[in-house]
Amino acid sequence: MLKRQNPGTPERSRDLAAHGGALSMSHNDSRSFFNLSQLVLSAGQIKPSPALKHSKITYFEVEIVDVQSKKQICIVDKVPPASTILDVKHKFHKACPQWYPSRVGLQLERNGPFLKDSINIQSLAVSSIVTLYFTDLGQQVGWTTFFLTEYTGPLLIYLLFYIRLSTIYDQVESRKNFRHPVVHLACFCHCLHYIRHLLETLFVHKFSEGHTPLKNMIKGCAFYWGFTSWIAYYINHPRYTPPSFGHKQVSYAALAFLMCEAGNHFINVALAHQNNSGNRTCFPSPTYNPFTWLFLLVSCPNYTYEAGSWISFTVMTQTLPVGIFAFLMVIQMSLWAQKKHKLYLKRFYPEVRRKAAMIPIIF
Repeated sequence: MLKRQNPGTPERSRDLAAHGGALSMSHNDSRSFFNLSQLVLSAGQIKPSPALKHSKITYFEVEIVDVQSKKQICIVDKVPPASTILDVKHKFHKACPQWYPSRVGLQLERNGPFLKDSINIQSLAVSSIVTLYFTDLGQQVGWTTFFLTEYTGPLLIYLLFYIRLSTIYDQVESRKNFRHPVVHLACFCHCLHYIRHLLETLFVHKFSEGHTPLKNMIKGCAFYWGFTSWIAYYINHPRYTPPSFGHKQVSYAALAFLMCEAGNHFINVALAHQNNSGNRTCFPSPTYNPFTWLFLLVSCPNYTYEAGSWISFTVMTQTLPVGIFAFLMVIQMSLWAQKKHKLYLKRFYPEVRRKAAMIPIIF
């Protein structure tokens, strides 16, 4: 006959513990409540903290991987948390001297945008090892060199045609024909235009990015230098025909050209002053200068004045090469203005939403 077990026996206690019952703790039990709590606390957090920004990491290791082959090029070690992408590029150049910092493009993802030089490396890190993808951007040139080369060429090329070199024009025919005053005026206006660009490049403009591919400079020089040769050849030709409406056409067009040149300069100065002061919270507003009042109608008045200069120059000289060049410039300026206008809408929507990009109503 089976005996009825006492509920207080040890077997009954183990059975209750197996089914989730309360287990009484004796003085002789080695697993005390204190030891159990220490064990739980030593297990750490259930979820690891994803924020690395607050962790105290002395140095990062930056792994440089080729974007095409996905092979590791090198590891840049001992990168302080306060370092920027530009600092990483300099360290990468020391490890691989064939790649200068200006031609190194670094991406956080293979198909992502290139990281700016001012970005802090700590803001990109999710661990002590940061992986960046490398792209060779090719030979680079500075923006100042880019514009100085692009604008110096037309200035010198036009003057070579203006003095009528014997290798370009027939000297006998050049001596016989009298030069119309518009030829001298066109030379003055053309030189004034590019001298203004050169001076603004040196003393007014501030470029956000330090370099651009060399191929862009070659294409820009081919465009400007080629069109300048074509324009200067016809305007300074001994058989050049003056405008149809004579003095009035030349005078009004020259006045419009000078006004557009002045307006372009004052707009560039206003934009440069805004960038230098660091106040980018609002769109540039017109000042007491009447040339800046165009800000009330368009978001890119510098392109408006630039297009106006070449249209006026076309009317003043009445030549086909200038007309074609002006037409292409208006198209290019409108594309640049549309692109910049979209950026302005994102940053200064209340001030820009009622403005046109370059020409009121049309663009």
